[in-house]
Amino acid sequence: MGDWAVQSGSGIRFEWGPAGAGRLAGNAACLVVVDVLSFTTAVSVAVAQGIRVLPFWLPEGPTAPTARAAAQKAAGVYARQSGARLAVARRAVTPDSPWSLSPAHLRAAPFVARLVLPSANGAAIAAAAPPGVRVVAACLRNITAVGSWLTARGYGTPQRPVAVIAAGERWPDGTLRPALEDLLGAGALISDLHAQGAGPLSAEAAAAKAAYEGTADLTHTVAAGASGRQLASTGFATDVAIATEEDSCTVVPVRDGDGAFASG
Repeated sequence: MGDWAVQSGSGIRFEWGPAGAGRLAGNAACLVVVDVLSFTTAVSVAVAQGIRVLPFWLPEGPTAPTARAAAQKAAGVYARQSGARLAVARRAVTPDSPWSLSPAHLRAAPFVARLVLPSANGAAIAAAAPPGVRVVAACLRNITAVGSWLTARGYGTPQRPVAVIAAGERWPDGTLRPALEDLLGAGALISDLHAQGAGPLSAEAAAAKAAYEGTADLTHTVAAGASGRQLASTGFATDVAIATEEDSCTVVPVRDGDGAFASG
């Protein structure tokens, strides 16, 4: 693969989805997952409560129902083997299983030490990183904390590049749908890193930064975007509100050797 594919020479790089993460991860010192609605926001809420979050990938797409059912069964086995509780689908929560990908559900649910959090996008990106690459979960709630954590450890230079990955969503046919909220979340982090002296930026990273800096009302924009409207229409507008609590969280979720996100 040519240098063009990994945005070589840049300290801060930007790509989309699991495929983009797979391209950049092997040439990055740190991979940052941005999945604003809702994986990395949910991770930030859970880790702030002291919960260790174990991501688990779930397939999506027209051929996914059978594979998804098998993956959900495997997630249950993984949770039992890991001594963790299993998060369920948003609409499947019960008093006995109150944890889901919904940040609002996680805020209201009782504390557990370990939680398996299935996800179709953010978890797949986290899994794309080789063992030696740091993986951090960023969202609009912890941009400043993540940016400071990265720069304090020398990430964001051509020698120790950061790959910022916008998770995106999925079209019904399973292909990547670039999601506005993830572009803005990634751009917010890139803007913060650049302000702290990290760089240089790849052209892709600079474009994401410009998109964020050109957005006058971030909360309104995320709520008015396709993903925000979808969540609101299905009764989860509170999740959108939590996701746009800018810089309300100082926790930096970092994947550890156990594969879990915990406070870095």
